[in-house]
Order: sequence, then C-alpha cells, then structure tokens
Amino acid sequence: MPDKRVPLSKALDGVRDGCTLGIGGMTLYRRPMRLVLELLRREPRDLTLLAFTAGLESDLLVGAGCVARTRTCYFGLEAFGLAPMFTALATAGHVQVVEETEGTLAAGLRASLAGVGFMPIRGVRGTDVMKVRPDLRTVTCPYTGEELLAVPAIRPDVALIHAQQCDPEGNAVLVGNLGVDVELAALAELTVVSAEAIVPTERLPERGVNLVGLAVHRVVEAPRGAWPTSCYPHYPFDGEAILRYGKACRDQTVLELVKEWQGPGQL
Repeated sequence: MPDKRVPLSKALDGVRDGCTLGIGGMTLYRRPMRLVLELLRREPRDLTLLAFTAGLESDLLVGAGCVARTRTCYFGLEAFGLAPMFTALATAGHVQVVEETEGTLAAGLRASLAGVGFMPIRGVRGTDVMKVRPDLRTVTCPYTGEELLAVPAIRPDVALIHAQQCDPEGNAVLVGNLGVDVELAALAELTVVSAEAIVPTERLPERGVNLVGLAVHRVVEAPRGAWPTSCYPHYPFDGEAILRYGKACRDQTVLELVKEWQGPGQL
C-alpha cells in the first residue's frame, strides 16, 4: 500500500463545486474541523452537505455560502442550541433542506453499498415526510405482496473524516459512535482522513481498525483536528469556544473568528 500522507494544503485538491460532501462524526463529537476550516479557504460553491447529524463544522460551511442543500436528520449544536447560520439561511430559503430521517439516510447509503438504485424500508410511510420527498416511491414486494417504501441510493463524492489514529496507508481507528463514517468512506470517490496521530501500522490496535486503507485516499496528521468539538479520549468539546462562535454569529464577527481558528499556517 502506498504512503498516503499529504500536507493539509494539498489534502482537498479536487474538491469541486457542486459535489456531494460527506461529513463524518456525530453532533459535537469527532468532527473534521481542521479539514473543514481548510476547505473554507477554497470557497467551494453549490455543495450538497451529507451528514448523519450536522453540527458546528457544517454550520461554518453553510454560513460561508458553500452549501446549496443539506441532507441530514439533525442540524444543531446540542446543548448550545440551534445552528445559527443554518437556521437563519434555511428559514430565509437560501438553503434547500432535503428532509431525511435516520432510516432514509441509512437506507440510501446501504443501497449504494449494495450497488442498487434503491433500498426498501417499512418506516416513514404515513408520515409527512412523504409530502416533502417526492423522490420517495412505493414498491410491492414480489414475494409477500407487501407495499414498501423505496429510498433512492445516496453516494457522497467526497468524505471528510477525523480519526484518533491512522497509519500512513490509511487504516484508521475511530473510537466511540461511528455514525455513518464507515459507509461514507467506502462510497466516496475521495476520502480524506485527518488524525490525531499517524503511527506505524504495527502500533494500531489489533482489532480497533474501523476504516481500511483501501477506502482512504489521503491522510493528514492533525493533532486536535476536531477542536472545538471533542475527540475521546484526547479532549472534550470546548464549550467556551462554541459559545464564542454563537456570539460571533450574533455580532456578525464570525469571519474574524474563522480566520483566527484557521491560523496563519497550514499543516
């Protein structure tokens, strides 16, 4: 396997306008903040944001005008309230919200993993989701005659994921809630993993590898690369920094805060 380590300044080469961007992590845990802050320098446009849950990292992209539509079952900052930029822009109609549930997201990804155009499920039928998702169709099971819901396949073009450890070949360790990180990495045309530490393969835990190197295209060493979200067991989320972000959004000084978080240099 080749050595896939690249500097942060090169890690996102090839991320194009209009692509579907998969974001790893969950709520305020293990979000690829360092990668997202670097992506903001490039000012991509018309992105479709795909995340099981969207948080601070996604709010930054929405606020910068990079995102045209979102596909996630939750968008917020947990105990810190609503995601301010997403809430304002989505309410004003500047961001299209594709209504998703945990079930529709999981089914869409599973369809892509299986190489089929849709995945049948039982859930969602009879709910208002059907009124806002005209792409959801019903199908009849050829074996039981049961009417099922057909969820179309979902596939990210790019996946950004933060890991606790990774080796130079892209084998990565993710601790805790995996969200849909494994599925995003397996499906994306370009999977970029930032890691708290890049270590020799023999130092990875024998049974702790969650992403195999075959699914990873680029690796960036980024200590504290999830900050100000958390990365167990290395550090908790930084509540003061998240509160400061909310205040900066209200005071319209978020651009200055983002520049501070980006820092003058690149890894």
